[in-house]
Amino acid sequence: MRPEKPAAAAAAADHVDADHIAEAARLERTAGLYPEDAEHLLIQAAAHLELAGARDRATTLYDSLLSAPVPPAAPLLIRALKASNLWEYGHEAEARAIIDGVRAAAPGDPAPWVIVAESLESHDELEQAHETFTEAAELLLPADTRDEPAYATHPLLFGRHRVRRLLGADHDAWDALADRVSTAQVPLDELHDPKRVWSLGSENPAELRAEIARIQAELGSYRQALSRPFPVAILRWPEDELAELLTAYPSLASEYPSHEAHLATIESSLRELAASGTPNLGIVTGTVPSYEAFAASESTTPDQPNLLPQYATTLAARGRAVAWPPEAGGGCWCGSGVAYGTCHGVQ
Repeated sequence: MRPEKPAAAAAAADHVDADHIAEAARLERTAGLYPEDAEHLLIQAAAHLELAGARDRATTLYDSLLSAPVPPAAPLLIRALKASNLWEYGHEAEARAIIDGVRAAAPGDPAPWVIVAESLESHDELEQAHETFTEAAELLLPADTRDEPAYATHPLLFGRHRVRRLLGADHDAWDALADRVSTAQVPLDELHDPKRVWSLGSENPAELRAEIARIQAELGSYRQALSRPFPVAILRWPEDELAELLTAYPSLASEYPSHEAHLATIESSLRELAASGTPNLGIVTGTVPSYEAFAASESTTPDQPNLLPQYATTLAARGRAVAWPPEAGGGCWCGSGVAYGTCHGVQ
């Protein structure tokens, strides 16, 4: 019989679960407001349900995405997530069948491969996990790309390296490539050492500190692999949209004295950010209906100036940002149709 949790720990766990349930509900509501982003938002909602232990509800969300009238953009990713989730609450046979289907479909995106391989690994199916990681590497990393493998493929290399260490396999060329592209402070051989777990039982403070450093490095690598490079984005309003916005919400006029001044402020702000060393800058384009829907999702009114940067950040997180500055010879970001170098890019 499992020991009872102390009351405080149980209450804290219940609070965390409730937070995940609430966030899943918020994401589902937001998906209703932004149908074009529903797939991405519902996948996030399902992840929160899994973290809350509501795995049956997560499966229902995955099924709704797969059976939607408009086919999902990433069906194999959703199937992989569904399989991983199913296995965690006792549906092993169905999970294995889905995993076999994902592998047979040979997705061109690394993410489904990583998810199904890690699911196999977490259930001690190490040989199958190794085969899966290797199939993916051979498919997605042809010989002419191995000098500079795409960033999205790094988790495949790291996962394969980890599984081979667990299997006691000798280094091969793929492992050497994983070592080369790893940015972790701790070497992969040390990070993936199966004997590391034993050091956690040590009474030697130096050994424990070393293991904490390794774990921190590993977490940093996972965060880096999972993070999406959202740009620092500045909000741009087309002239007609800005006129509509200020007619509906005159209190925002102090933010936008004129459309010409608005565009000039965007360029100067981006140049200041670039000069300060801020990377990955971009511009997002707002529309009044989208902004109003965003305000509603935040349970506030659109006439709040402090809502504007939040709206810009949300658009960027939804993949709506256009990189700044434009490529050499490209059109200006302002939409004038003129080359950037002879428009807002004039020095």
